[in-house]
Amino acid sequence: MPAGRMALLLRGLLLLTAWQANCSPNCPPGDRALGTCVDNILGYCNDLPYSKTMFPNALDQQSRGEIEFSAEYILLSVIDNLLQGECNPDLRIVGCAVLAPRCEKNKMVKPCRRVCETLKKNCLPAFDAIDMAWPYFLDCERFFVGEEEGCHDPLEKLRVNIEITPEDLLTETPSTFIQFIHHSYSDMVRVLKKTAARCSQISKTYSIGRSYEGKDLLAIEFSAQPGQHKALTPEFRYIGNMHGNEVAGRELLIYLAQFLCSEYLLGNSRIQTLINTTRIHLLPSMNPDGYEHAAEEGAGYNGWTNGRLNAQNIDLNRNFPDLTSEVHKIIRMPMARLDHMPIPESYWDGKIAPEAKAVMKWMRSIPFVISGSLHGGDLVVSYPYDFSRHPLEEKMFSPTPDEKVFQMLVKTYVAAHPIMSDKSTSRCGGNFNNKGGIINGAEWYSFSGGMADFSYLHTNCFELTLELGCEKFPTEDELYSIWQNNKEAMLSLIEMVHRGIKGFVKDEHGNPIKKARISVKGIRHDITTGEDGDYFRLLIPGSYIVSAEAFGYSKVTKKITLPAKMLKAGRVDFALQRVDVKNRKFHKVAPEDIYERFDPLDRFDPHAQHGVAEQSEGGEESSRNGEKPWWWSYFSMLGHNRPSWLLKNDGN
Repeated sequence: MPAGRMALLLRGLLLLTAWQANCSPNCPPGDRALGTCVDNILGYCNDLPYSKTMFPNALDQQSRGEIEFSAEYILLSVIDNLLQGECNPDLRIVGCAVLAPRCEKNKMVKPCRRVCETLKKNCLPAFDAIDMAWPYFLDCERFFVGEEEGCHDPLEKLRVNIEITPEDLLTETPSTFIQFIHHSYSDMVRVLKKTAARCSQISKTYSIGRSYEGKDLLAIEFSAQPGQHKALTPEFRYIGNMHGNEVAGRELLIYLAQFLCSEYLLGNSRIQTLINTTRIHLLPSMNPDGYEHAAEEGAGYNGWTNGRLNAQNIDLNRNFPDLTSEVHKIIRMPMARLDHMPIPESYWDGKIAPEAKAVMKWMRSIPFVISGSLHGGDLVVSYPYDFSRHPLEEKMFSPTPDEKVFQMLVKTYVAAHPIMSDKSTSRCGGNFNNKGGIINGAEWYSFSGGMADFSYLHTNCFELTLELGCEKFPTEDELYSIWQNNKEAMLSLIEMVHRGIKGFVKDEHGNPIKKARISVKGIRHDITTGEDGDYFRLLIPGSYIVSAEAFGYSKVTKKITLPAKMLKAGRVDFALQRVDVKNRKFHKVAPEDIYERFDPLDRFDPHAQHGVAEQSEGGEESSRNGEKPWWWSYFSMLGHNRPSWLLKNDGN
């Protein structure tokens, strides 16, 4: 059994031991104050938006001890791990609102039915994915009531409700005024939503998921058609505040959002062209929980640890699947694929941050071409690989097959940054002067599980790590100069999505072919087409042999030349003919039904093969048809009181 699951079983046993020690056979009088309000002291329910509860609860559980030893409570204690962070912490909190109901004036106040209905709609697919029935105590009709009956919203603390008033919207005279200040989480949400409302024709906000503590990971998008991918329109993303105490990137993206909106409205032709031809996504804070911890120290604090991690004490830039070490192992195998690598099943046995999983799903849902991850602590731009090709070498140049493309991207950012391009060695980042302000990540220092390596090896996206300064949490009087130094560089990097080639891959009837592979001779890293059959392949100027192929189709090859002064992507389309695949070998193109099995974020259940067979009363394993799901062992300490109501199609 994996260590993570064993730890959860031990936690359940500790719950049982604690209950037996503290509440058996008779609980303290205050624990059984029936019909009156008492303090809520349930450990897993201590962050409800109220402090008073009552016994018996809606499930007729009579005491704290009875609740803590119940299958319902144990389920809430492990649900985050069972669902791999999905619906966290909403599900636990709503469940707690049933187990520890709100009490006012010695009367029970039930949670709102609309909250339950929304939760079930969003979370039921996660239960289906692990073959678990929806918990009976989250029956929206039985244990929840409507607003007319005086219900309460148990998730109110998680929500940041920003009202956009008419005066917040576009005035007669557009303005580029930006307040160069630090923004709390609610301030950030307010500014982003206000900006999206002001430029609603080209912008919208959306959440890619939730942090461990339940904050929305709020992104803002700018494009001619907000909310959808437009064929042959490249996608770009910036991610800030991955480490909670590195805040310059967070503020820069908040400023950039306001700048793009205002300049578009003012008629800035460069910005209008950029937005009309590019889909731009900004995620100012990937780690809002860590930021709140760092902000307690205040601006000017140059700490290297406080707030760096998320609320689970996980370094998000070490929490992505390590695909790089696998590449280094198989690189000498001629037919081995070095792109679009599946997530190893073993990855899901570890501790996974909901923020990392949300970003991975985001990467998979949008065909990003370039990404910039904004950090702090030095002044340099680094690029993959971040993990050394030799595990014992901490500083070893480890280039990708696209070394020249990455060099083009990083040099673009540095050239537009007045400090990074400064030749002085005494300044912040001056130790990288001899390398031109750029460095290969593994040559700087090697680490595995980084977001940039994962982005390159799992998707089509080329990601850079932008270190924006030696002070991680600068004071407000430094923010304007940081903006001035990075504004042009940030815009220039976005514009680089229009380099190389782009086009469609279609069949002989003009139908798009998704997941066709675009190969460039001499570069052992392919990119794939999207749902519309479109693709974007970054390349430096020069001549290339480019091929397109897909399972069940002929391979088509073309020779192209990209001029040195070409400032937009060249259009190269491919038309593939259907072929008989019975006797043909496809070395790099796997049939879709095989490849799709290795899709853990959407279809593949990494726990399924680790199931623990249920034993019969005689001690023998049950037959395969009667085998219980893998998660059933989490409730083994309950004996005959195990929650059969979580089993689908169970007769009980």
